[in-house]
Amino acid sequence: MTLNPVEIEIARNRLKSIAEEVGTALIRTSYSPNIKDRRDCSAGLYLPDGELIAQAEHIPLHLGLMPTVIRNALAEYGTDRLRPGDVLLTNNPYLGGPHLPDICVITPVHHAGELVAVVANIAHHVDVGGITPGSMAAHATEIFQEGIRIPPVRLFREGTLDEELLSLLLTNIRTADKTRGDLMAQVSANRLGARRILELVDEWGTTGFDRSCRALVDYAERRTRAAIAALPDGTGTFTDHLEHTGNAEEPTAIVVTVTVRGEEIDIDLTQTDDQVRGAVNCSFAVTQACAAYVLKTLTDPTLPSNAGLTRPLTFHTRPGSLVHAQFPAPVAQGNIQTSQRIVDAMYGAFEQFTDGIVPAASSGSMSIVTIGGIDPRDGTYYSYVETYGGGQGAWAGGDGADATHTHMTNTRNTPCEVIEREYPLRVGTYAIARGTGGTGRQRGGDGLVRTLTVARGEATVVAATSRVTTAPWGLDGGGEGTPGEVLREDTPVASMSRFDLGTGESVTIRTAGGGGYGTPTA
Repeated sequence: MTLNPVEIEIARNRLKSIAEEVGTALIRTSYSPNIKDRRDCSAGLYLPDGELIAQAEHIPLHLGLMPTVIRNALAEYGTDRLRPGDVLLTNNPYLGGPHLPDICVITPVHHAGELVAVVANIAHHVDVGGITPGSMAAHATEIFQEGIRIPPVRLFREGTLDEELLSLLLTNIRTADKTRGDLMAQVSANRLGARRILELVDEWGTTGFDRSCRALVDYAERRTRAAIAALPDGTGTFTDHLEHTGNAEEPTAIVVTVTVRGEEIDIDLTQTDDQVRGAVNCSFAVTQACAAYVLKTLTDPTLPSNAGLTRPLTFHTRPGSLVHAQFPAPVAQGNIQTSQRIVDAMYGAFEQFTDGIVPAASSGSMSIVTIGGIDPRDGTYYSYVETYGGGQGAWAGGDGADATHTHMTNTRNTPCEVIEREYPLRVGTYAIARGTGGTGRQRGGDGLVRTLTVARGEATVVAATSRVTTAPWGLDGGGEGTPGEVLREDTPVASMSRFDLGTGESVTIRTAGGGGYGTPTA
């Protein structure tokens, strides 16, 4: 029995609203500014086999890779071992997760003893150990330097918190109080989602719930295939480069070949360079997330985000490459740098055989700054973590936006007042970097500039951006965006740097402007 269009819309909106409520609850109850202010988190609902049902509109990177990590975590742990009240958590990038600070909490939903669904959320914690505060060391050469790695394990066993496991985790983390609070917020948000799902099951029955979820996935697949069919058939290949490995100024190629054939798309990244001795490697699931994002932006942004979206996509990656990292490759900066460059390369490939739908390159990085140390005022560890917006690439229909988060990131900023309240830091400058967008018939968006000064004590800084020795490219005669820069005091340093600051010393990051589109008019 299939659902009619009205029933599909009812199911789609009710399920999506549950995912949104989970995300909202997590944001409102979390401890760290990285989640409660920046909203560096995402949430979704899944069937017992890990097939995605619905997502909240959060971060494209998280949302695109969560189905892989949920499916693999459930398979590794075994759904037959799950009991009502259990809660799993993991952050293992080699299961398809992102990087170690992104901890995924997975809550099975049982009805009359039967596993009917799974609620999951993922949140970026401000520290998970490792060689630098903030756990985002660009110069790491193996995963063990990035923090504690968690296989799929039960944090709650039939409703009871495993205090010993939690103690083990927190002992390896600098900001234990923030981490404990954020983990409990993740658990509580999932419980709310589980309650809402059980309300639907009581109303629809287990069979009706399962039928509705699967009908919604099939509906998304039909719409996605129709959207792909509207694209011209063709093949395009494009190569873009990361300019820094995290340890050296060394161009690393990301090569994408895209083929559109009827209702399907084939995406091949097997010619991408090998994984590197630096933290810019990423899991294969990050690549899949980029492909889902690019598909929606180039066809129909209203396509439902569930398992049906990716059914018409075929992926090819090479294990051991930059975009399919294998143990023990470090991955902390893969989200921040490499995912954005994968998007650029995919757009470049589509541009080879489409007309007017691909935008110029945006700033090319999530541009992260972490500052951490011990606050001399109370002797406790702190960890400031924030990704910065940049210039958005222009497109045929308009200018790029200024100082905004683009592509695989969708977080907010941390207000200056929050930074100065929560950390021993002072904000000196926070402004749009005027004139950094590329020229064109449509101008690229401008980047931003922020200066942070250590107000007391000493701190370790990791500042990592991209498009510093290269520039965001324009399209159709549009100009390049202005490259970014990182300054220690007033001295330029490498695009991915780690250094120490004392009281009164500062770090400045200016993000790149977006590329322009079209030949400028007189």
